[in-house]
Amino acid sequence: MLRRAVSLVILVWALGFLAFAVLLPMPEDSARTDGVVVLTGGEGRIDRGLVVLRQHLARKMLVAGVDPEVRPREFAAQYHVESALMRCCVTLGYQSVDTRSNATETAGWVAASGVGSLRMVTSDWHMRRAAWEMRRALPERIALVEDAVPTRPSFNTLFVEYNKYIARRIWRVWKRQ
Repeated sequence: MLRRAVSLVILVWALGFLAFAVLLPMPEDSARTDGVVVLTGGEGRIDRGLVVLRQHLARKMLVAGVDPEVRPREFAAQYHVESALMRCCVTLGYQSVDTRSNATETAGWVAASGVGSLRMVTSDWHMRRAAWEMRRALPERIALVEDAVPTRPSFNTLFVEYNKYIARRIWRVWKRQ
């Protein structure tokens, strides 16, 4: 009986991993939101957030998890952000260091800036866990649009991220009891 239960758990885990790896989230090109949050840590994320701003798909942007050493002027120079756009529309968030604290930092920014709908930009392999954390941190009334930056993740990246996602969900269920 125990062997069957263990085999079932392994089979469910393997099928879940396969679905996780094959069905990565996609970019969202047309949705308009009040704000966009970019989670730092992956190539193309900040560039994608700036495209969203410049195409007027969002009014303002939070870049969550910025290194405390980075100053707005340096950020603007590195990403070729016009000073007017930087002043009106870009907030650099220095409080978060991981996915969970990205969600907490974003929730504070959403409350302070009056955002009613939010586009989240992160890498495709990171989107599921980030969206799960974000939905837990944001009020239910906030509409969340997932905008995944396509990548070519390695097997190791997918393996680690899938297990983080599963572990975080299990931890949350276990903690409630």
